[in-house]
Amino acid sequence: MKERGCPRHAEHKQVGYNGGHLEAHMRSHIPASALALFLFLLPVAAQTPELSPDLSKTVREFVRVDAPRVVLTHVRVIDGTGAPAAEDRNVIIEGGKISAIQTGADAAVAAGTTVLDLRGYTVMPGIVGMHNHLFYIARPNLNSQWKSDEPLLVPQMTFSAPRLYLAEGVTTMRTTGSVETYADLNLKRSIDAGRLPGPHLDVTGPYLEGAESYFIQMPHLTSPDDARQLVEYWADHGVTSFKAYMNITRAELKAAIDAAHQRGIKVTGHLCSVTYKEAAELGIDDLEHGFFVNTQLDPGKKADKCSDSQGGYTLEHMEPGSAEAKDLIDTLVNHHVAITSTLPVFEGDAGGGRPPIRQQALEAMTPQAREAFFYLRQRPASRPAPDNRGAMRFKRGMELERAFAAAGGLLIAGPDPTGAGDVVPGFGDQREIELLVEAGFSPVEAIKIATLNGAVYMGKDKQIDSIAAGKNADLVVIKGDPSKQISDIEKVEIVFKDGVGYDSQKLLDSVKGRYGEY
Repeated sequence: MKERGCPRHAEHKQVGYNGGHLEAHMRSHIPASALALFLFLLPVAAQTPELSPDLSKTVREFVRVDAPRVVLTHVRVIDGTGAPAAEDRNVIIEGGKISAIQTGADAAVAAGTTVLDLRGYTVMPGIVGMHNHLFYIARPNLNSQWKSDEPLLVPQMTFSAPRLYLAEGVTTMRTTGSVETYADLNLKRSIDAGRLPGPHLDVTGPYLEGAESYFIQMPHLTSPDDARQLVEYWADHGVTSFKAYMNITRAELKAAIDAAHQRGIKVTGHLCSVTYKEAAELGIDDLEHGFFVNTQLDPGKKADKCSDSQGGYTLEHMEPGSAEAKDLIDTLVNHHVAITSTLPVFEGDAGGGRPPIRQQALEAMTPQAREAFFYLRQRPASRPAPDNRGAMRFKRGMELERAFAAAGGLLIAGPDPTGAGDVVPGFGDQREIELLVEAGFSPVEAIKIATLNGAVYMGKDKQIDSIAAGKNADLVVIKGDPSKQISDIEKVEIVFKDGVGYDSQKLLDSVKGRYGEY
């Protein structure tokens, strides 16, 4: 049975039997009786692949490919190392691992083997989201004038966020600050046990915040000893990283870093009260939000106090190549401090209708979340008209991230998806890669930053996030070629995690209208 004469051939392009495209084509062109006979006679390995026994019924609803052996034939490979894309390859998956990458060739469907013909498709490593969240920022009674009632809340998205991440290609993520830490730890255990769908989780402990905070749900540290005790308690309970926040003092940060490092755990920070140079010298491992929140040049900056500018002034006045920028970057590189790029959460400040609206992201939101989304995109008439400083700062942030990477710094990536800044889980991770390309990185360099670099930071680069024999089969199948057109990064069809292929669209469908609620 050939598809050559079908005027909608492109719509029904086969992505292996498990993809459902061939069946959809048959349903539109073959009488029901003949179709039933055809489907009955499909090879057993292709029609009903053997499912992993440890996956729950809930997870199996989203499984599209699962067999002891899977062969992705004639696929373009972006391996995550920054190397050019390799055309026409076969990628072989066995026992949840990549067993071989070979020259493209047709493969026979044998017992226990699923073969996917992926001509015109690309496979890349799963995204490692290094600034991701499992909560949503809710502004009670928000209206079109940007007025809302206190307190600002961050309800947990334990149901919707993991599905959105996995659907859009995130196979490993750091929670980067936890609000419901027990829920995050239990979610990790349920995902690892195959009871719930979602990416591998690096669970960050509760925020390490000082005496004040925007968020009523954050703990407030009272002393260095308090910081040490918090780190030790949550390390004992299974968290694998920590995040310092805007109002922490240097003494509290130092106590937290020392306690975490004694357990082999890393500390990152979204800082304000502590400058980047101070944090690097205290031993911090990572700094969030690129160079957007460094306060070292801010007027009136006082020790251990967040400045009024919150880093905006420093960003505007720290030109790449200046003595201040070079000194800071040298300090970060010499102290082995990573920088997490979070460009999507700042994109709206650049103006010009940014960021673009994606219909699928809107469909994932509750009606209330969509309403808030559009309120925050439309500047009230009572607010002063924006100037060009936002666009300048956004460009400057990009330039400093490039300078840091060029100096040998480890740049990692994550979008800070909380609904704020129009950033939604999964969709924001893809947008981060697109914005890295806008910043001047090549598509394959941007993909490396968002995949392998995160694995390097986590010390997991021997196991995940480049496409090589022996590594976990955490892979994303994309229609098109993001090495030439980075927007193709959005065209995810199948996401493999530990060798099991999940149907992106089914995962998205399962959370329609839910993000912002649970």
